[in-house]
Amino acid sequence: MTVRRTHKGGFTLVEILIVVIILGILAAIVIPQFTSASQDARKNSLSSQLQTLRSQIELYKLQHLDQIPASLANAASTTPWVELTSKTNATGTTGTTSAFPFGPYLQAVPSNPLNGLTGVLVVTADPATAGAVATGAVTSDDGFVFNSSNGKIWGTSRLVGHYYDESTPNATTNDN
Repeated sequence: MTVRRTHKGGFTLVEILIVVIILGILAAIVIPQFTSASQDARKNSLSSQLQTLRSQIELYKLQHLDQIPASLANAASTTPWVELTSKTNATGTTGTTSAFPFGPYLQAVPSNPLNGLTGVLVVTADPATAGAVATGAVTSDDGFVFNSSNGKIWGTSRLVGHYYDESTPNATTNDN
């Protein structure tokens, strides 16, 4: 007569610990890559949003006899995006009837994806270089910088007081 032995299969504690350690090492390698990917996505979103804003400002100028949106160019305005988010007539006055055939150019007030800000700093000269704002002090509310003399617009970086440098997205002033 033959005796059958039953062998219970399973993992030892050491084998399970080895697998857990390997998974921990892999997670430590992969997670930082996802962190930089989300920051890169925010930078790409800002660049895309700036392209849209620039084209809509140009369309506004085209339909309003080369005039820029008055509230966007007014440093004291508490509603800088009103002409771009409302219907307007040829003089830029906002309204809702058929007497206001232009716009809206934007569905909502834009928010800077890097810092979540919607405010606008109005300047009268383009920045010489990216980095610190030379022609005005960006406040903690300014997500965008607008040149009232030529209608150009830029985003601000996460570092208050700095333009977002679109030409070099990995510049240190864009991430701080």
